[in-house]
Amino acid sequence: QVQLVESGGGLVQAGCSLRLSCAASGRPFSNYAMGWFRQASGKGREYVAVIDRSGGSTYYTDSVKGRFNISKDNTKDTAYLQMGSLKPEDTDVYFCAVRSGPWASLRENDYNYWGQGTQVTVSS
Repeated sequence: QVQLVESGGGLVQAGCSLRLSCAASGRPFSNYAMGWFRQASGKGREYVAVIDRSGGSTYYTDSVKGRFNISKDNTKDTAYLQMGSLKPEDTDVYFCAVRSGPWASLRENDYNYWGQGTQVTVSS
């Protein structure tokens, strides 16, 4: 079992930055690839960014490329999503998730464990 806890969400103005954190416990974070997903009320989750187990490969959905950066620190069992130049359309609940094995996936069903989510609200 892996427990994930997100933090760092909040209310910011458009153009500002936020850094989300995902702290893992229960099993070594280095065993897992991970991803950040987001979900608007009444909609399904969409992937935002994913990273492989080693942290060497990352993928971003087109709408956040050049603005967001995903990273993971296996020594701290923590992953991050640095979000810059935030837009109102980035407003969502953000979730971190991990999956066993070395490779990242863009599909939410491939992830085994999920955090509870953190709200990000960007005002115009």
